[in-house]
Amino acid sequence: MSKHGLIGFDAVLAIARRASFRAAALELGLSTTALSNAVGKLEGQLGVRLFNRTTRSVSLTDAGRNFVEQVGPAVSTLHEAMGAARSQQETPSGTLRINAFATGAREILGPLLLKFLRRYPKVHIDLVTEGRIVDIVAEGFDLGLRTANLVPTDMIVIPVGPPRSFAVVASPAYFKANDKPRTPPDLLHHSCLRIRLPNGALHRWHFEKNGQPVLIDVSGPITLDEASLSRIAVLDHVGIGYFMEADVRDDIQAGRLVRVLEDWTPPLAPLCLYYPSRRNASAAFRALIEMARQSPG
Repeated sequence: MSKHGLIGFDAVLAIARRASFRAAALELGLSTTALSNAVGKLEGQLGVRLFNRTTRSVSLTDAGRNFVEQVGPAVSTLHEAMGAARSQQETPSGTLRINAFATGAREILGPLLLKFLRRYPKVHIDLVTEGRIVDIVAEGFDLGLRTANLVPTDMIVIPVGPPRSFAVVASPAYFKANDKPRTPPDLLHHSCLRIRLPNGALHRWHFEKNGQPVLIDVSGPITLDEASLSRIAVLDHVGIGYFMEADVRDDIQAGRLVRVLEDWTPPLAPLCLYYPSRRNASAAFRALIEMARQSPG
């Protein structure tokens, strides 16, 4: 529950962003009843309806649209000022919201975020993973995590995590029964795990050698959209999988999976935490940025 006097404004802005009372309530850590009450109280003070609501949808009224356009920047400024006051405390505390894609989140969760929480137990991290690229400012996030080539140019960037690459792997049992592929086209003769992207499209496996890219549209018995599921299938000898190397690194080192075509999977763009310029960053925000800058890359 918010402890400041901006909850009504925050509620309206969150609903406008999410077009959903339920999603806005989850974002703000409120019950839908409390969120609805906050909006109703603000509407009562203003004497106008801000939202058109049905059982299926919610949308801004004309008055609501004008209200959001005018108060949004002001509320952001007020939050910055409140953050500046809180930043005077010596012990970082409060919530940091981070938007990331799932693979990247897995790569920094242990070495950075959990390490940070152990050092600063009064801080809470709200980590949201999704495949789409979002405007972290408009959607109320403190930081984003994406590969360097996907970060907006107006953001401050901190590279994090070790070098990254794709890895093509299968179980020893699979390769005992099947020849190892020596070039990417050899995969067309193998049972492979297909990958569905967040937008619904099927992912073609990307390779590169000597500056020459190769895309392979593999085939196989199953299509999956989550790396943890693909890992289960590969360990169960279903076929060859295509992963971020970090997701299967321990399996490769332990001999549970065998990596092939390594010379066709060069290093990728590094992971980066990014954020807009912040004049009044909280103590928690500053502490995380400092730890990120010191983390081994």
